Amino acid sequence: MDLSKQNLNQVTNSIDKTLEILNQLYLASSSYDVIPLVQCMNNLVVELDNMAKLGEKCHIQVPMGVMNLIDDGKNPDEYTRDTNAFKDLQGHLLEELEQAFPNEVEAYRLVKRLL
Repeated sequence: MDLSKQNLNQVTNSIDKTLEILNQLYLASSSYDVIPLVQCMNNLVVELDNMAKLGEKCHIQVPMGVMNLIDDGKNPDEYTRDTNAFKDLQGHLLEELEQAFPNEVEAYRLVKRLL
């Protein structure tokens, strides 16, 4: 496993642990017992600090389209679905063009490989 995937897995595990701590914090706050509540708060601070440090190692670029969908309260899978649809359309159009203009499509593919 390469380093970037390992870092991402560590961040994912930290997020899971943080969610678990938040659940424990919720339960501790409803029991009105101060000691478990303070322990959960301390655990949360430590884990959030850990998550921030792990996050600095991850260099993931998220397309603005995905961020805009999330901000609008929509499912980011829409972006993936739309992107895949455009890729499929491009492939289909390239196949159609290749049937009509085989030499031009071959030249296009050569230029695309060079870029």
